[in-house]
Amino acid sequence: MGRRWRDGRGELVVHGGGEGPSVTVPLEIATSYRARTKGLLGRDSVEGAILLSPASSVHTFRMRMPIDVAYLDRRLRVIDVCTMRPGRLGMPRLRARHVVEAEAGVMAGWGVRGGVSVEVIT
Repeated sequence: MGRRWRDGRGELVVHGGGEGPSVTVPLEIATSYRARTKGLLGRDSVEGAILLSPASSVHTFRMRMPIDVAYLDRRLRVIDVCTMRPGRLGMPRLRARHVVEAEAGVMAGWGVRGGVSVEVIT
């Protein structure tokens, strides 16, 4: 059940899990080594979120802002969500296959939490 995306843009759909409507967020997709390595480095903000795939951990060295990080399994179910300040190294999540990053604080408003399913539309 491998996912094959290309660098580019899409939408992230957060399914409410029966607790409300789905939320759709603009998404930047980074699948190449170069795009994943760059990620959010050097940015002051991000429009929506960025998907790093494949990835099981992230760091915030040389970042200018704190970020929310959601770790996804191979079925795009959220394993964990955490907020990371600049200059931190995140611990790898063993079952994580993809990572979604966004500005700190926004994922809670989107309903992103452990156990929730998301969908990537390209």
